[in-house]
Amino acid sequence: METIIGKDGMELHLEGHGDQTLVMIHGWPDNYRLWDAQVSAFKTHYRCARFSLPGFERGQQSQLLNMEQMMQALDTAINLASPKAPVTLLLHDWGCFYGYQYAMRHLERVSRIIAVDVGDSGSKDHKLTTGAKLMAASYQLYLALCWKLGRFLGNPMTRFIAKAMGAPAPRGDIHSGMNFPYYWLWKGLLTKQRLGIKPVVIDHPMLFIYGSNKPFNFHSQAWIDKLNSTDSSAARSLETGHWVMVEQAEAFNQMVLEWLDAKRSDKVA
Repeated sequence: METIIGKDGMELHLEGHGDQTLVMIHGWPDNYRLWDAQVSAFKTHYRCARFSLPGFERGQQSQLLNMEQMMQALDTAINLASPKAPVTLLLHDWGCFYGYQYAMRHLERVSRIIAVDVGDSGSKDHKLTTGAKLMAASYQLYLALCWKLGRFLGNPMTRFIAKAMGAPAPRGDIHSGMNFPYYWLWKGLLTKQRLGIKPVVIDHPMLFIYGSNKPFNFHSQAWIDKLNSTDSSAARSLETGHWVMVEQAEAFNQMVLEWLDAKRSDKVA
């Protein structure tokens, strides 16, 4: 594995060979190691680039980053991974949230998107029951509080809920600093700040894979229907929870490779 360090100190990890670059962006409460099984499967034919979101690595200083700062972090990583050619984004959780925002702002830098378990969450089409809304708000506000409390109280509280939710990350890697997106989002919503969030409208070819074994979905049926009615896109489900790529890594990897290979064949044809 080759590691490139950017000017801002970001570490980009590169493995594999190929004329196409996959940039992998994780979410909560993970780091770049979330994608280990995917890199092993993809690196024979694709150049795999991954990094930890700012503040997510153990030992990093906790910081509250806004949308502009996160977009700059993603732009730095993607330019390090592939300075000239557009990349394929492989996204999960908050990685989806930030990855969509980046793709809409930098159309020319993204060729395709593979998104895992988070779609048009929060859109007018994404309708949740009252119970699901309360569940989502409860855990997100809890994690926002954990960020505010800091490491002494926030770390054990964050690890407790991560275990309860089935997060696969090693317990020692999980810390309260990872919760800043929840604090940023809810503080902005409650104080009516302008957060700079664009409504999600993705025109790139997309493969969306989601887990069907969850209390509620982070996407609408309209999102699924639109993808499945678009020639260059598709939506697929696996019987997993939120961490699809870990719980059924082999099936997930096969789905992704088949889609990527089909897109590669289309390009050649």
